[in-house]
Amino acid sequence: MTIEEIRDMSITDFMHKLGCKSTKKRGMEVWFHAPYRSDSTPSFCVNTEKNIFNDFGAGVGGDIFTLAGLMINSGDFMAQARYIGEVTNNPIERSEPPRYEPEPALPQFTDVEVRPLNHPALLWYLRERGISSDIASANCVEIHYRLHDKNYFAVGFPNEDGGYEIRNRFFKGSIPPKAVSLIRQGSATVNVYEGFVDFLSGLTLGYGRTEDNLVLNSVANKGKAYRHLDDYDLIKCWLDNDDAGKKCLKDLQKRYGERVKDFSVVFRPCKDVNEYLQQQLTNKQNRNRNYEETIEKSDDMRHDDGRTGGFYFLRG
Repeated sequence: MTIEEIRDMSITDFMHKLGCKSTKKRGMEVWFHAPYRSDSTPSFCVNTEKNIFNDFGAGVGGDIFTLAGLMINSGDFMAQARYIGEVTNNPIERSEPPRYEPEPALPQFTDVEVRPLNHPALLWYLRERGISSDIASANCVEIHYRLHDKNYFAVGFPNEDGGYEIRNRFFKGSIPPKAVSLIRQGSATVNVYEGFVDFLSGLTLGYGRTEDNLVLNSVANKGKAYRHLDDYDLIKCWLDNDDAGKKCLKDLQKRYGERVKDFSVVFRPCKDVNEYLQQQLTNKQNRNRNYEETIEKSDDMRHDDGRTGGFYFLRG
């Protein structure tokens, strides 16, 4: 197989060779779980017309060589080509490699505009997840942008390098660069969350309001957090109750020892802080409903047909 043949290879077919199954097809877009990282929500999208991919969860994208580089963690072009040949069982022809640069990732987001968070649809989306408008507006913004020649808007959460995590009811992704977010309160204690929705949920539940908070925006950003975490006396970890969250916790404990405390026990058996928040709100609503029904039944017993407690009053 030649380099040009690799270049023309369908990324969708290559993903299937990697053992990945598509989760959704929409027009020219085919969605997968990213094969080189933990990706619980499918955020790896292949544009079949342009034969490029976009990983909205990690803020990266490009051609098949870029994908191979992410799989083997290498920027060496020939190593990427050899890996593709191995996966597809088509060895690379041993000839002088042509001069070739992998196609750069196309700009994913254009016409990005940052506004205060006011859109009713976005505020309602967050309220459905248990987060009040006050907490959301104090920590998030509203992002309007173009993607694949279409206009969109979403909740935006800024990171320290000028990028944004973006969410709405239908989309979860990020506007590069991908980085952590640190919210300082001047505390020697920091609360660590995987994503900003969990951070907002923690604030709603009253956790860490007077302490510093660090949002990884992906467990893959763990290494970028070290320069901040090195300075704290106490590191409270509110990481997800899944394999990726547990591994991240273990790595932090290995680096920082007893300075790290596992707070995922607070919301077990829920997967994350937001699921726990929604569970608490549902339980509260059910308790209120049961209380109101009890009061109504009590009133009915006192007033229905002159009866009290099920006994008739006899009138002389």
